[in-house]
Amino acid sequence: MIMMEDVHFAYDGLYTALQGVSLQIDDSERIAIMGSNGAGKTTLVKHLNGLLRPNSGRIIFDNVDTKHYSVAELAREIGLVMQNPDHQLFLDSVEKEVVFGLKQLGFSEDEIKERTERTLASLGLEGLSERSPFTLSGGERKRVALASVLATEPRILALDEPTIGQDARQKEKLAEMLMGLNEKGRTVIVVTHDIEFVIENFPRTIAMANGTIIADGPTNSVLSNDKVIKKCSLTAPQLTQAARSLHEIFPKVPERLTLLSELENEIVRVLGGA
Repeated sequence: MIMMEDVHFAYDGLYTALQGVSLQIDDSERIAIMGSNGAGKTTLVKHLNGLLRPNSGRIIFDNVDTKHYSVAELAREIGLVMQNPDHQLFLDSVEKEVVFGLKQLGFSEDEIKERTERTLASLGLEGLSERSPFTLSGGERKRVALASVLATEPRILALDEPTIGQDARQKEKLAEMLMGLNEKGRTVIVVTHDIEFVIENFPRTIAMANGTIIADGPTNSVLSNDKVIKKCSLTAPQLTQAARSLHEIFPKVPERLTLLSELENEIVRVLGGA
């Protein structure tokens, strides 16, 4: 479990990125963090694994203040995949990128080989293992950065804008992988603007604006709130837009729907099937 208690943070003491953020993340949750650019989303997740430290307030991990952990100690438990993969990649082959972290954590050669092959295959990178990451597309580099963290099997995995540069099939495979990790007890956190990806895969959403949390709760509730959508500079989910169009014709149809099953039920109902 992670707790943030009244966390404040300003870059260089000037630009305030977090203003009194408090939240709790329980084991085995799947959480999306959404908000406009500059809302504080990336700053928040960098605090989770110690890349940034609070100016005031505190962060508790496993009942211990993270000020007592080194960044390396936190990285063993909390893996972060950054939005820009070029900030994480630095070796001359895809395979070496994955192997590096495993060696640092002291895994045996056999374990390193097995984990590397399994992780590359799961992300469709097995045919690129000898390639330099810097010769790959942006989407492929993001997958390499993900592989380098995923292979270490951290208890908590945080991903910053993981769907950017990924096609529909890759998004589907990513969702399947994250679901699989979550089913094995891993906590999964994503920072993203991809509202449809969130609706389909994350039961809890934290919405941020101006360095504060403005909503935190079930995804279908948070993302059907017009005020939250506006403050976060998001586009309303397609299903919500469809529900509003139906509402104009059939006033009994709720305006705030985000789940396909809800919309299907309403359509059946107004057509006399229920």
